[in-house]
Amino acid sequence: MPRRHLSVRTAGTARIDSELAGLRARMELPESWPAEVLAEVEQTAREPRLSSYDATALPLFTIDPPDSMDLDQAMHLERRGSGYRVHYAIADVDAFVRPGGAIDAEARRRVETLYFPDLRVPLHPPQLSEGAASLLPGQDVPALLWQLDLDADGALVRTDLRRALVRSRRRLEYAGVQAAIDEGTADEALALLGTVGPLREEREADRGGVSLPIPEQEIELAEGGYTLSYRAPRPADGWNAQISLLTGMAAAAMMLDAGIGLLRTLPAAPESAYARLRRTAGALGVDWPAELPYPQLIRSLNPNRPAHAAFLNECTGLLRGAAYTAFDGAAPADPRHSAVAAPYAHCTAPLRRLADRFAGEVCAAVAAGDPVPDWVRQALPEIPKLMETGDRRAHEVERACVDLVEAELLRGREGEVFDGVVVDVDEKKPQSGTVQLHAPAVRAKLSDDRPGATPLPLGTRLRVRLTAADPSKPVIRFAPA
Repeated sequence: MPRRHLSVRTAGTARIDSELAGLRARMELPESWPAEVLAEVEQTAREPRLSSYDATALPLFTIDPPDSMDLDQAMHLERRGSGYRVHYAIADVDAFVRPGGAIDAEARRRVETLYFPDLRVPLHPPQLSEGAASLLPGQDVPALLWQLDLDADGALVRTDLRRALVRSRRRLEYAGVQAAIDEGTADEALALLGTVGPLREEREADRGGVSLPIPEQEIELAEGGYTLSYRAPRPADGWNAQISLLTGMAAAAMMLDAGIGLLRTLPAAPESAYARLRRTAGALGVDWPAELPYPQLIRSLNPNRPAHAAFLNECTGLLRGAAYTAFDGAAPADPRHSAVAAPYAHCTAPLRRLADRFAGEVCAAVAAGDPVPDWVRQALPEIPKLMETGDRRAHEVERACVDLVEAELLRGREGEVFDGVVVDVDEKKPQSGTVQLHAPAVRAKLSDDRPGATPLPLGTRLRVRLTAADPSKPVIRFAPA
């Protein structure tokens, strides 16, 4: 099954916390920090490497989930003649992490922050990631400050990057941002996100890029346990993501021009994958005229319609094969990320993802006209393999957490009947697939093992009976009712 969209809100204690602790133990995830890391953190948090360029007058703001403390990015938007100027500040992790030091070594072991319902397993010690290096409002923080100038249509016309000292003024969350823009109460800088974001979505459409509007599954604490819900993406979520994509594409262009860097690549899906999607569209009743390009089809779909939601779920199969690609000298044969429809780099989340620190350091050196530091150059060939391992571990954590919470929610309810939608069918065994329940927000295996059973009806509403729910495994199974 394709990787599901998942948001984890961490808080409190609940009945399955012991199972979550057991999961971390089985995966051999670190529970504490080595003494040498803590000692180094204490020193570097007091004495970070600071830039002489003071940009603290820039009224930056952050947009993050309400309980987030590891704030990587802050932005400010303004008009520039007939166009726009975007300032995007990214936490300067290297101001605190010494190459070859204890924090550096531990980060290469952890690779990325892992999210569990009860806690985080962070990439960097919280004293940095949720404290001294985080772009929390009201504190002066070293950052990589991107200045991205756009024309009236939202196309990038000029890029500048420098190390700077910045100060975020406001800490915003997605729901509040959306409400302020919709109600007309946002100030000019925030209101411009509602202008620049849609313009960047239009430029994405022009170049053939695709962002799949798949609802997230959210895990939240509720009455001594956890609950699951679905949340459809808000327009502001997409606008915020477009600023990050803009920066990632600017970083990729900068590194390709310099002949050294670290890209996030995704090969184009084979024609056979699109042929399969066309068969799926036909089975679901999704109208896909032969002349309509795939990206335009995606923009025409409504994820609140069951058939469309099922089709969007199948579209995630085109995203398999994403990788990190390092280069030093000759550019990669294919530097593009096919979903972005342009060269692209992960560089906006260095507090939570190892690769972003190295991409940021390459860009900072190139923008300053300096040689890329030897420690960065030497590490680049190793980063893709580290990130592959880290991504796989993050996917395992995500899948295991959801499976455990789903099994706990349904424990003892075997035999009950639920309403759902068939969102995936196994091509080799079409009597098996995946059902998405309306309530609770569960996605699980569905099998019709009766003799002579017909294929599952993809994208169709279906009554299903719970046949197994065991948090100790964990496992959940449904059968058509």
